[in-house]
Amino acid sequence: MTIQEETNPPATSQNQVSPARGWLGVAAITASLFVFLTTELMPIGLLTPLSESLDVSVGAAGLMVTAQGIAAGLGVPFIVAWSRRVNRRKLLVTLLAVLAIGNLITSIAPNYPLILATRLIMGFASGAFWAIGVTMAMRIVPEKHANRAAAVVMSGISIATVVGIPLGTLLESAGDWRTTFLIWSALSAAVLIAVAVTVPLLPSANAVSVREVFTLPLKNVQLRVVLIMVVSFVLGHFGAYTFVRPYLEESTSATVGFITVVLIVFGIGGAVGNFIGGHTVNKSLRGSFIVGGLIMVASLVLLLTIGANKVGVIIAMILWGLAFGVVQLSQINMTLSAAPQQFEAAMSLNTMAYNTCIALGALIGGLFADHVGVSSVVWFGIVLVALAVILRAFTGRGTAPAS
Repeated sequence: MTIQEETNPPATSQNQVSPARGWLGVAAITASLFVFLTTELMPIGLLTPLSESLDVSVGAAGLMVTAQGIAAGLGVPFIVAWSRRVNRRKLLVTLLAVLAIGNLITSIAPNYPLILATRLIMGFASGAFWAIGVTMAMRIVPEKHANRAAAVVMSGISIATVVGIPLGTLLESAGDWRTTFLIWSALSAAVLIAVAVTVPLLPSANAVSVREVFTLPLKNVQLRVVLIMVVSFVLGHFGAYTFVRPYLEESTSATVGFITVVLIVFGIGGAVGNFIGGHTVNKSLRGSFIVGGLIMVASLVLLLTIGANKVGVIIAMILWGLAFGVVQLSQINMTLSAAPQQFEAAMSLNTMAYNTCIALGALIGGLFADHVGVSSVVWFGIVLVALAVILRAFTGRGTAPAS
């Protein structure tokens, strides 16, 4: 069964859009994912200068990721349900406006509390996008290309990791972190205009009430198991990844240039993993998640054992990125397979779990980094990702691929 068949996007929304405009709209939605994700994760590459400039610890600076993740996670089921009658193009334009203004405020904020409050508000917008973005893209192209449109939008994750976060680090090294967020504010505004021009009006579809959203995992055992795996995987991955820069600075005395290379390498690995996963999830969705998770665990172990050597770091980060690309695509397909007729509701729960755990991963990682040492954060990642793999290995043998 294909993604398009399972989510059953209304034919009327597709017939009113020319194929050319539909794909332009998909490109604009992909760009939206790029700016939302890079904004959320930008502090990862800027933790050291942020902490020094704002006179806070590295762990406290990591709360910039935590604040946005908490809002994105906890707010999304309510926002998606409350806006279930709102046209999806209008909703996306509004979310991008919040992002552009939030980045602008961050770039000029005089103190750390204002930045945290701003990131919290931006998180609500980010979470809502994750719940509606993929299905919007699937609805504006010819029915037979719905799967391809979803894959194109998800490629925004790889673009963000390959280009966005490393570019933010480079911009900071050339100027300062405030300039980086100012540039991202302008970029967010540009994407807003692109969405307004290319994406057609899209009446809400496949949206449910708040009560129905939260009762879905109670009724759907398969979705409940998937969400538990998402929690474990995301906690482990982002708990470790958030503190890559401090870890490398401590273990290899890494320069900003080398850290930028490492982030680019990770992103390239993620792009390759996303491509590989696009093929393997059709053959074995369960196997893709397990193998990807095992590779991720192995890459983190390598980072600890040969991470003092820069070549070793590059190898470990390539494998880590590749594994992340496979696991990331697998978990989204697992969510879709678990609740094909309530995809928007299921994705809002997935977004809640995913983003909340980005926040908690950054928070817990910060506590480990400040009180035990940054290498302990890598161990935290190993344990949590391994737990997700074990859970997948012993459950869901009947899970079918979603695409």
